[in-house]
Amino acid sequence: MAHTSLSLIALWLLLTAPVASAQMPRIELSAGFYRIDAEVAANEPNRAQGLMHRRTMQTNQGMLFVFSQAGRHCMWMRNTYLPLSVAFLDQEGRIINIENMQPETEDNHCAAKAARFALEMNLGWFSSKGIKPGARIGGIEKSPAPQ
Repeated sequence: MAHTSLSLIALWLLLTAPVASAQMPRIELSAGFYRIDAEVAANEPNRAQGLMHRRTMQTNQGMLFVFSQAGRHCMWMRNTYLPLSVAFLDQEGRIINIENMQPETEDNHCAAKAARFALEMNLGWFSSKGIKPGARIGGIEKSPAPQ
């Protein structure tokens, strides 16, 4: 009986653990004088996974979402445990708008107009650096092509 209980517990742990995603490519971006080490979500599985199930993220790290077409893309925080700020960017990397997102919510946070990229950082990162809409994120041109 004890062996069966342990087997069931082990099976439950395997089924409920977050699925480890494949390593996403990284890119170095800049916002003014600030360097950003960003993972790149350029395909649908990586964009869907995003920063889900993460408990921490270093100060100058983030995730760049690369969309195949410019559009009024939206983000939400399902299974995301970190409070985040997202900057929606146009084709040239100019910030269109910045939205603050609370953990584990399904509220939509959308681009104010057609965006080609979204950059997620820890909550308040952009405001703490004085980075506002109209600022340009450098290095976008080196991002992988969307798939």
